[in-house]
This record gives sequence, structure tokens and C-alpha cells, in this order.
Amino acid sequence: MSDLVARARGGEPRAVARLVSYVENAPVGGGERLREVMAALAPHGGHAHIVGLTGAPGVGKSTTTSALVRELRAAGRTVAVLAVDPSSPFSGGALLGDRIRMTDHATDPGVFIRSMASRGHLGGLAWSAPQALRVLDAAGFDVVLVETVGVGQSEVEIAGLADTTVVLLAPGMGDGIQAAKAGILEIGDLYVVNKADREGASKVQRDLRGMLRLADRPAESWAPPVLAAVAQSGKGMAEVVAALDEHREWLRSSGTLDVRRTRRARAEVEAIAVETLRARWTTVGAADDLDALAAEVVKGVRDPYAAADTLLAE
Repeated sequence: MSDLVARARGGEPRAVARLVSYVENAPVGGGERLREVMAALAPHGGHAHIVGLTGAPGVGKSTTTSALVRELRAAGRTVAVLAVDPSSPFSGGALLGDRIRMTDHATDPGVFIRSMASRGHLGGLAWSAPQALRVLDAAGFDVVLVETVGVGQSEVEIAGLADTTVVLLAPGMGDGIQAAKAGILEIGDLYVVNKADREGASKVQRDLRGMLRLADRPAESWAPPVLAAVAQSGKGMAEVVAALDEHREWLRSSGTLDVRRTRRARAEVEAIAVETLRARWTTVGAADDLDALAAEVVKGVRDPYAAADTLLAE
């Protein structure tokens, strides 16, 4: 494993891909191989700027991601892309089609693109996304772009995973009331109105700015900019990259970067612990004692809280 990590850090795409595969194929809650990978990667993280891109289906997340890769590569930075695709609730399969719009970068040695299925995980991400990001960070990429599944108004998990969260919108996706809704529009460090060559784009910008002015923010906090772009042609992407750089510099100078990363690690540790307990619960829940306690609850001999206390104690 140490040899594989060394090859990944040396820029070998196949080694990076193998490490991500180990992470993705590990059982939920971890496994021996995943633990070995994480232990080998632990000393090498913390370099990459992790940027999350989220928004409703149809706003142009994949096209914007591709345009950002082009702009970042022009600036001489190495880029990794983690694109999360939805898994079918019926067949369990996933199309993994987000990277189709990124084929222009397939032969660029400074770009690594990986699709990942959500596998039923909610929030716009996959269960193994945090561990996959650790692989890409340790591999030495300057920027890691995380493209979420098309999300609704309350799927905000990306905000806890990224250093900088970019919320994408597009004209024609709703009126001013949509811009005032809580959830997805409260997590952005940067708002980008894509497809700005369409009618109504300037109104979306005005609505967003009006919504942001209503937010109660401390004077020293970051003021999220609202930018316009046309990702298909690349128009406005230089301004988006400049805003990303400005936000990262603010994160560092204000100390917020360390706070966010500590919060992220805390959530990751907690999730692993909870999944480990859930795996243990599977064997507890299959025990005959649980059926007996359930029968006592039905008969009124015990209340459900007392039955749960008994089960936990045993």
C-alpha cells in the first residue's frame, strides 16, 4: 500500500484510480483495506483547495465543471474532478455520464476525472466521497472539484465537505420566491448564474443579491458574490476562478479554513463511528431477544423505551 501511495503522489493516474476504487468498493463503515489506505494517506493531506459545485438538475454543473478545469489548467494548476451521479433506486445502476461533457480533458496529464455513484446516499454525494477526496488531496492536486448529484432545496451535504461551495443557478428555473427559500441557497460561498445569455439572467442575479442582503451576517464574515457566466462558451469563468482564489485567501487569513476542515473531520469520524455501530446493531436486531421484547410491548407488559433500555443493556 505504501508503494501504491507513493506512485499516486508521483502523479501516476492508475495508482490514483486504484486507491479511489479501494475506497469506493469498501463496505459502508470501512474495511481492512480502506483502513490501510487511509492510514497511508493521512500524512499527505491538506494541500488541495476542495471546491463543491451544486445546484438543481439542468443548471449546467458538468459544463461549468469542464469550463473551470479549462480555466484552472490555463493558470498552470493541476485539477481532479469527482463527479457524483445518481444510482437507480430500481436497478441500483448508475449512468456515470457527467464526465461525457469533460472529454476535452481526458488526455491532459494534469487532470484526473472520476465518476462515482451515489448508491442511494442522500444529500447529493456518495458515502465514500470524503475518503475519495482524501485520496485526491494526498495525490497532490492543486484543486479538487466535487460535482454533486442534481439537488433540491434541502440537500446541503456538500457545504460540510468543501472548502468553498459554489451554488449554480440558471434563468427559467423559478421566480423570486425560489431565490428566498432556505437550504440550498444558504450554503453558497459563491453564486453563479449560468446560461447568462438567456432572458431573465439579470433578474435572477437581482433576486439573489436581494436575498443575500436579508441575511444576518457579522461584519467580518465573507460576503458571497453573485456572478454571471456562460459555461458553454467559457464567458465569465475567469471571474469565477478569481472569486474562488479570493475566497480561499479569506479562509486562510480569517482562520476559517482550519475551522471548516476540523468540522469536516469531526463529521467524518462521527459518520464512521455511527456506521460501525449500525453494523453491530444488525446482529443485535436479529436476536430472539428483540422479538420477545416486541411481544411484551404489544401486550402492554413493557413500554417501548423500557424495552429499548433492556435491549441495550443486554
